[in-house]
Amino acid sequence: MEKFSQWLKESNHTVIFTGAGMSTESGLPDFRSKTGLWKQKDPTKLASTTALTHYREDFYAFYKTRIEALQQVEPHAGHKELAHWEKKGLLQSIITQNVDGLHQKAGSKNVAELHGNLTSLRCHDCGRQESMDLYLQDKTTCQTCGGFLRPNVVLFGEMLPEEAIITAETETNQAELFIVLGSSLTVTPAATFPQIAKQNGATLVIINQEKTPLDTIADLVIHDKKIGEALTETAQYL
Repeated sequence: MEKFSQWLKESNHTVIFTGAGMSTESGLPDFRSKTGLWKQKDPTKLASTTALTHYREDFYAFYKTRIEALQQVEPHAGHKELAHWEKKGLLQSIITQNVDGLHQKAGSKNVAELHGNLTSLRCHDCGRQESMDLYLQDKTTCQTCGGFLRPNVVLFGEMLPEEAIITAETETNQAELFIVLGSSLTVTPAATFPQIAKQNGATLVIINQEKTPLDTIADLVIHDKKIGEALTETAQYL
């Protein structure tokens, strides 16, 4: 951790990349976990353009459940530490695969959301923006045009948001220190960002409960600590 903190202090441009493990540490169920109502259904099919178009009742029920789960969780120590690092100028940006908004809730400002954000809705027809609270009130109809309200997330079958991708690419290319937190690094294009950073000469740190395909090229790999624990320990040397 002392070495990690030294890299952090020496880096002029540090970028964080977070995946599902960052959220599950707050108690949020993994997107792909088949629990409760969804034991018999494939979550990847429910979170798709096909479900949005043809199976809206299931689509709505699935996302209402996810939004309800989001009401029960708070940012953990790791989220808060990253926000603190950003305020101190030690961290320049966060690239995340998560849609829970917990980074922003913890106080982080510069966050590129590759898969959108579950904390807001938009009309599928006219684009009107609404709060996720409408789903909790069983409201799915746009007040403006009568269209269907959907979460502001990227569904299977949709392109990733161009602005977030451009930001992620720019930040990755500038990174001197690139830190992966809670990502299996098996989904593209997400998995390419740490590879690009490493190829550009960045120091690569991976903190994840399971092994990843990029462990062999990383400068530091931590599997035996939770993210919050690892970041809090590192902060002691800053």
